[in-house]
Amino acid sequence: VQLQASGGGLVQAGGSLRLSCTVSGFTTNDYAIGWFLQAPGKEREGVAYFGIFDGLIYYGDFAKGRFTISSDNARKTVYLQMNSLKSEDTAVYYCAADLPYGDKWYYSILWTYWGQGTQVTVSS
Repeated sequence: VQLQASGGGLVQAGGSLRLSCTVSGFTTNDYAIGWFLQAPGKEREGVAYFGIFDGLIYYGDFAKGRFTISSDNARKTVYLQMNSLKSEDTAVYYCAADLPYGDKWYYSILWTYWGQGTQVTVSS
């Protein structure tokens, strides 16, 4: 299984970015994609979750109302639309893939497959 994350960059506070995560190697659709962020000196934190088979979606508290996760199953790509970005959103964003953990998705240690990370920098 391989994941390719892209879409990060430098944006001003209040701006938007869309991250993409393209997955290859799964033989079924019974998996999920999670987005996580890691700021310098801090632990990895859950941003959003998408169950590819059941369409179940979760968000971390800080992402609710600002971020939207979606999937294009034909392209095997999951998107994270981030609006109203704040300086505290600055971090490396990773996508991960594994079994559909549902409400346990927030625990990054459960996820097996990780992309390489994409840097998001929000200037104030």
